[in-house]
Amino acid sequence: MTPTLFGRWQSRLFLLGTLGLLITIFFALLSRSIAPLLILGLVMGLGLGWDVLYSRWQKRRWDHDWPPLLQFAAGTFEGLFVYGLLYGLNLSNNLPPTPLFWLHYSLVWLFTFAASQSFMRLYFPRWRYRGGQWL
Repeated sequence: MTPTLFGRWQSRLFLLGTLGLLITIFFALLSRSIAPLLILGLVMGLGLGWDVLYSRWQKRRWDHDWPPLLQFAAGTFEGLFVYGLLYGLNLSNNLPPTPLFWLHYSLVWLFTFAASQSFMRLYFPRWRYRGGQWL
């Protein structure tokens, strides 16, 4: 499946709003802070912008495909960017320690990636053939 930009947005919001939110609530309770929720919101918001760039880059590829290795690279870049942004803006006083940040981000990314590669394709076949669009 080659997702459309609108399909990317819908999938991102759905997966982060369900699986990502469940994992983030656990980390918010663990750290007794709302910082993980703010991180998830930042990932959601920035991701909508990233998806515009990824969609354009994907269209330049000869097969218009986005292989998992590039998805992993994009996820790593996004994590580094979010980490750098939060700590560059001196918001680190309100954030969880660095290992907890990376554990949280990694688990959210891993679960949403795995769901998009398996669960979504199995249980929502129309999603797969409509470029990731729900509506």
